[in-house]
Amino acid sequence: MKRDEIVHEIKKRKAVAVIRMSDTKKLMLVIEAIQKGGVSVIEITMTVPNALAMIREVTSSVSPDVLVGVGSVLSGETAQQAIDAGAKFVVGPIFKRGIIEVAHKNNLPAMPGCFTPTEIQTAYEHGGDIIKVFPADVLGMAFFKGILAPMPHLPLMPTGGVTLTNGGEWIKAGACAVGVGTALLDRKAIESGDYLQLTQNARTLCEHLGMA
Repeated sequence: MKRDEIVHEIKKRKAVAVIRMSDTKKLMLVIEAIQKGGVSVIEITMTVPNALAMIREVTSSVSPDVLVGVGSVLSGETAQQAIDAGAKFVVGPIFKRGIIEVAHKNNLPAMPGCFTPTEIQTAYEHGGDIIKVFPADVLGMAFFKGILAPMPHLPLMPTGGVTLTNGGEWIKAGACAVGVGTALLDRKAIESGDYLQLTQNARTLCEHLGMA
């Protein structure tokens, strides 16, 4: 898929699973579990050990309908390395023009992290396909409504503060999708190998997003 198609799919599927885990041996099992529950957009962050190798392994193993991207990207160089490994979208905790430029050069979407109204609009003007509002739990849903009142064109995605049951509320507040980390990827469930719980978490999330 190309850039516009991937953006369309992320907005359609509404949830991006943000994966930060140290035990990469369980990564494929985790992805399979949440996919069964309906979550099929996966962001493997650069904080995962051997992240580039894991992206390469995952993209070569999952079914074609699973979208795998990279997160926690801080430089254009890292973005290119992740894309070379198979990442189909690039997410950063910050806004950096060089990261957006690398993603677009490869005809893939960039999702820069922003916090203030000026930063959000600037990132959008420089080609941010979806603007990751981070950390969203500090700002809240009222911030989304306030931002979108004068700037309804902005495609915003909260990361931080999204739970299994409030995703629909974020969408109603104006988000085009949500980024979900620990609420979906329960650490205790992963440690104990309770993948059924992860599947149920994904189903709960999708149900509240209106995807079930």
